[in-house]
Amino acid sequence: MEEGTGQLMKKVAFIGTGVMGKSIIRHLQRADIEVTIFTRTKAKALSLIEEGAIWADTASEATKHADIIFTMAGYPADVERIYFGADGIFEAGSAGQIVVDMTTSSPALAKKIAKEAITRNMSSIDAPVSGGDIGAQNGTLSIMCGGEKAVFEEIYDVLSIFGKEIVYQGEAGAGQHTKMANQIAIATNMIGVCEAITYAESAGLDPQTVLASIATGAAGSWSLSNLAPRMLAKDFEPGFYVKHFLKDMDIALKEAEMMELNLPGLKLARSMYHELVTRGLEDKGTQVLYEAYHKF
Repeated sequence: MEEGTGQLMKKVAFIGTGVMGKSIIRHLQRADIEVTIFTRTKAKALSLIEEGAIWADTASEATKHADIIFTMAGYPADVERIYFGADGIFEAGSAGQIVVDMTTSSPALAKKIAKEAITRNMSSIDAPVSGGDIGAQNGTLSIMCGGEKAVFEEIYDVLSIFGKEIVYQGEAGAGQHTKMANQIAIATNMIGVCEAITYAESAGLDPQTVLASIATGAAGSWSLSNLAPRMLAKDFEPGFYVKHFLKDMDIALKEAEMMELNLPGLKLARSMYHELVTRGLEDKGTQVLYEAYHKF
C-alpha cells in the first residue's frame, strides 16, 4: 500500500447508503469527518442521521460544501443519473472538489465522469471495492483505483479509513477494469465452493469439518471462508446482491466481447445466476447459488 500525501479532508458527501455504504459512512464519522448523505429513500438512512450524518434532499445539495463526494449506487444508469441528471453532482460541483465513484460500473462511464470533471476543474477517481458487508463493517475493503495518480495520493488517507488494500491501477477506468477481473474470479469460484460443499454432503461428510480442512489449504478463498458458513446456515441475506452480481457479470462479458475474449466460465456462472433471478432470488446474497444445487 502507498502512503497518502494529502491532508485529511474533513467534509465528505456520500451518495448511496446501501449495505456497504452505511458501514463506510460510520467509519468516516468515527474519524471525525463531517458526512452529508443522500439516498433515494430517506427512511433507509434514518439510523445514520440519528448518528450525526447530515441529510441532503438531493445529490446536488449534498455536493455543495464537500471536499470529496463519494457515490455508491446499484447500476451504471443510477451512476449516470447521480452525476449528470437534474439535481446531480455536476450541477452543483465546483473547482477543486474530488468525486469518487465506488459503484461497480462500466469503465466507459468512469472515463466519461473523469472527462466531465476535468471540464469543471474537478477531479475524479473510479474506486470500486471488494469485501462485501463484512469488509465494510471491519474497514478492510479492497479498493481498486483509477484516475490521476496525484489525486489518488491526495485522498489515500481518507480511503484508508475504511479500506485495507488500496491500490492505484492506472488511468480513469482502470479501477473498474480491475473490479471486473475481481468479479470474474469470484463468479467461477462461487461455483467451485457450492459444488465442493454439495459433494461433501453427498459423500456423507460433515461439511463444517470439511471446511476446517480445505478452507486453509490450497482451495482456500474469501468465498470459501466467509460465504460457505453462511450457505450451511441457510443464511442467504445479502452481503452483496445477486442482482448486482449479475449486472457486474454482464459488464464483464460486454468488455470481454469488445476485447474478442472468450470467457466460458463466466458465461456459465452468469447463466446460473440468471436462473436464480427468474426464481425471484435477485435480492438474496450471492451465496444463494448453493440453493441451485438442491433444486436443479
